[in-house]
Amino acid sequence: MPIVLILIAVALLIGLLALPSWWVRRVMKTYHQPENLFDETGSSLARYLLDHHDLADVGVEPCEPGQDHYDPMARMVRLSPENHQGRSLTAITVAAHEVGHALQHAQRSELFAARIKLVQTASVVQRISAVAMLGLPVIALLSRSPGLSLLVLIVALSGMLMASLVHLVTLPVEWDASFGRALPMLHNLDILPESYQPHARRILKAAAFTYVAASIASLLSLTRWLAILRR
Repeated sequence: MPIVLILIAVALLIGLLALPSWWVRRVMKTYHQPENLFDETGSSLARYLLDHHDLADVGVEPCEPGQDHYDPMARMVRLSPENHQGRSLTAITVAAHEVGHALQHAQRSELFAARIKLVQTASVVQRISAVAMLGLPVIALLSRSPGLSLLVLIVALSGMLMASLVHLVTLPVEWDASFGRALPMLHNLDILPESYQPHARRILKAAAFTYVAASIASLLSLTRWLAILRR
């Protein structure tokens, strides 16, 4: 019986981690068809929206597939090739979403600023955490001090905790970029017909859910290590 429960738990865990990513890819792929639904490409729409909001200093350029983002340091909207040159609903929606982040930055959104600071802090903490994790076996062997080894392990686990915090803070930032900025822009500027808006919402919800899944994955990893600590 315990073995059956363990197998069920493992199956649920795999589903929890894998299904959200599969669902997002499926939604994005579905709405990449038809490929020439709009006159504008994702890049030309992004340029239009940026100029409309007097953000001529923000650029638009292609990036690696699946890496669409807004870079606040370079002040650049980056779109994957199929969204940069594509004319599908996914291309238009993703482009508007990334412009939404540029608007957050320009309008000094507190949520957006908090996320940037947290990401910068997390980057430092995760580097220290990685070193601590690699050095833990050596320190435990040389020091033979349970207290010191425990301290190093806690430092190592702090990187996982920071990753979870980043994902949790990112979710409301993404939600605001999508539903507080991108969709209103597409509606108010008559870019997206009313009949397409429910589908655009589905795309944006799927994208936001990736951060929920990433946060859950980080928390599960942290929980596993905490369980080891209790032993």
